[in-house]
Amino acid sequence: MVLNKNPIHHKSPLHLAIDALTSGGIIAYPTEAVFGLGCDPQNETAIKKLLEIKKRKKEKGLILIAANIDQLAPYIQELDADTERRVLPTWPGPTTWLLPAKSNVSEFLRGKHKTIAVRVTNHPLAKQLCKSWGNALVSTSANITSEPAAHSAENVKIIFANNVDYCLEGNVGDLARPSQIRDGHTGKIIRH
Repeated sequence: MVLNKNPIHHKSPLHLAIDALTSGGIIAYPTEAVFGLGCDPQNETAIKKLLEIKKRKKEKGLILIAANIDQLAPYIQELDADTERRVLPTWPGPTTWLLPAKSNVSEFLRGKHKTIAVRVTNHPLAKQLCKSWGNALVSTSANITSEPAAHSAENVKIIFANNVDYCLEGNVGDLARPSQIRDGHTGKIIRH
């Protein structure tokens, strides 16, 4: 019997998603309420492509999700004690906070704002994706701007066809609407 000396290594879906991110691709993945579109937040070419396929204006900015607050450190200024008391008890969880962005954060991420929208996710697959990736991830709802967001991998494929490099299949969380967005400085709810 002859053994195959070069067996084909089958990668897990998580590793295929990370391969796509590493090569500058756009991925889709489930989040707390809807499927998200993501890319490497350090790759401006990928961010521009994501904005283009969503037909989203760069001035609006994008959300970053992370497995833990340490993954957000390259993007946000150090939090003062009041902001920490407001933000940290809500994470991990479905609340997105607008926090002061570091000066070197791309305007393609923060838009026209001095803040950046960030969340430590509690969605098991999205959290594992960030943990395995080792970095925060761009997270914007998987839709064409003003259109309904995708709630399944099948929806993503219908909406984006070949514009998404990899779709990580899984179930969205049980939130009825995308994450609440709040102002980190005041606590004010910006989006319900």
